[in-house]
Amino acid sequence: MSRKIRIILPIVAVFVVLTAAIKPPTDRYFEILKNLDIFATLFKEVNTHYVDEINPTTLMKSGINEMLETLDPYTNYIGADEIETYRMMTTGEYSGIGAVVERKKGVSTIVMPYEGFAAHEAGLRAGDEIHAINGIPLEGKSQEEVRFLMKGQSNSEILLTIKRFGQNEMFDVAVKREKIAIDSVPYAGMVTDDIGYVRLTSFTQNVGRSIGIKVLDLMEQGADKIILDLRGNPGGLLHEAVNVSNVFVEKGRKIVTQKGKVRANDWTYNTLNDPVDPNIPVVVLTDNGSASASEIVSGVMQDYDRGVLIGRKTFGKGLVQIERPLSYDAVVKITTAKYYTPTGRCIQAIDYSNRNEDGSVGKIPDSLKSEFYTLNGRKVFDGGGIDPDVEVKKLAFAPITKSLVRDNHIFYYATEYFYKNEGLNPEKPNDLRLTDADYEDFKKWLSGRDFNYDTRVERETQDLIEIAKEEKKYTQLKSYFDKLEMATKPNKESDLETFKEEIVMLLEQEIAGRYFYERGIIESTFGKDPDVQAAVTVLNDPEKYQSILNPN
Repeated sequence: MSRKIRIILPIVAVFVVLTAAIKPPTDRYFEILKNLDIFATLFKEVNTHYVDEINPTTLMKSGINEMLETLDPYTNYIGADEIETYRMMTTGEYSGIGAVVERKKGVSTIVMPYEGFAAHEAGLRAGDEIHAINGIPLEGKSQEEVRFLMKGQSNSEILLTIKRFGQNEMFDVAVKREKIAIDSVPYAGMVTDDIGYVRLTSFTQNVGRSIGIKVLDLMEQGADKIILDLRGNPGGLLHEAVNVSNVFVEKGRKIVTQKGKVRANDWTYNTLNDPVDPNIPVVVLTDNGSASASEIVSGVMQDYDRGVLIGRKTFGKGLVQIERPLSYDAVVKITTAKYYTPTGRCIQAIDYSNRNEDGSVGKIPDSLKSEFYTLNGRKVFDGGGIDPDVEVKKLAFAPITKSLVRDNHIFYYATEYFYKNEGLNPEKPNDLRLTDADYEDFKKWLSGRDFNYDTRVERETQDLIEIAKEEKKYTQLKSYFDKLEMATKPNKESDLETFKEEIVMLLEQEIAGRYFYERGIIESTFGKDPDVQAAVTVLNDPEKYQSILNPN
């Protein structure tokens, strides 16, 4: 079937071109007509003679998606059944109960109710298990079926049957669905007495205005320095990248230029308003997940020497997409242009088909990069993301820590901690610090639960053993391998002590979320976040800050 799909792929593409074109016949358009005819006859023959019944929609969608994958990763087909999810990603709005719900141990579980929305107001809490919706049991239902049952019109009521930790009986909770607007600025607060922090998770409508208001509010609280956190921000609306930049950059500055094959897609965007503060020191946090609009803002701050970038190289997506409507309420998102930062850099990865496992750009040879210069004459490069001014090593968790998160032990312990300490009334997230006695309690709790993990050393030892067997050297080396296997075998008890600091950090973060929701999760890590700490160090050293931006 896959071979047949690949045959029909080019036809789907040329259909869009043909229907949009009103030109005299040429060899090119003869090829289009010929291939459309081939496509029609091929589809007819497959539909008539294939051994099993086929689903035309599924077959066509597979063909379209595989065809578009040969272009770039961002030219996508969005079917009518996916439009709601797509709109939610671009607008941050949807109708629902206002909670993150995930499958844990086969049960739909509330991971985080959004503060102030329907689920929170109805008293639902993180850790609550949903066993039925409107009387329909969820056991055996897929996540897609659960999502369908959760959906509904705004102001309509949904009845959830809940199992809560510590309670033997299930109970029903009526929640009124509402229009949920996910805040793209989930946190703005003070890291120190004079350093404000703003986290931006996506570039949705009006987020530039929101950032400006948050920065002004922080300045009123005493902030004379700002950290703008763009880590993990995948981007969004291009014009909002301009508006966010405008919070810190003067009116009339060029922010981004886009250039494409069609002249109508060429455009230059400038700032239109006076900034909130053109001089306040700024650090922008970036990582491998900072993409697209995040890279525009990062590039602007770097090109104009307006702020210091701290963290890791950004993702490397310098392509612009537009939406084009299709029949039957479908949409195609087409890459029409590349964008360029004020210095003229295109940060698009030269080879976007080959990336590291985390999706980030691999090392690009210097010979393939072009040099550019910032306003102060600093040398910067194009061709694959934006390099930070101060690089901070990525926080990498140990295998045992990843296992505790993956198997939900951190999540479930935080739930039990919350209910066993109901009298606890912390004033702020930083009040929730685990003692050594608390950690011993966690280890005892963990001893009755199963979790397994392996290490890279262990995996590579097994690979080495397999190689030795292939080369018939295993018997000769068996005694050495036995010792190596014993030495590399994970020791849970030892690892729980060796990696105590990072495990405690994640426990405190999860527990803080139980009391203070998303704000608690973010705020609880400030003192242990290496990027935030590096930002504080640079901002508290004016000479260091200026030497980075103007080294000459």
